[in-house]
Amino acid sequence: MPNLSPHLTLAEATASDTAKRLGIDNTPPPEHVANLMALANAIFEPLRLHFDAPIHVSSGYRSKALNAATPGSSTTSQHSLGQALDLDQDGKGTGVTNRMVFDYIRANLPFDQLIWEFGDDANPDWVHVSYRKQKRRGQVLRAFRTEPKYRPL
Repeated sequence: MPNLSPHLTLAEATASDTAKRLGIDNTPPPEHVANLMALANAIFEPLRLHFDAPIHVSSGYRSKALNAATPGSSTTSQHSLGQALDLDQDGKGTGVTNRMVFDYIRANLPFDQLIWEFGDDANPDWVHVSYRKQKRRGQVLRAFRTEPKYRPL
């Protein structure tokens, strides 16, 4: 499979245990591959270069069928457009934490949406980041397991 950027392959951005287990095709159409490529070059690659360490994608592209089979996913998820990645550095042995990833994106990169996913005040469980070429919201949120689920950060 082709690379989306020097350090991110299409296979990494589309990998899904849920899709494998349920036999769901998670192959993105060309327009979603183009979105993944833009995301990889605007967000993923700068992170990889800044930290000089592998960046772990815990969830990337989700076809509509896969998104519907993913608990807690919204029908309007940017994952289904190839515009979002969930990143999880904790326990990967790189010396880079989810908090470091969140803070770097917030201060330096042109994101559409950045979400501190659960965790505590010191570190999120993972970081959700989305990117689109135009009309970026620059929205920063924190996810909670109680209502309201998302609150501005």
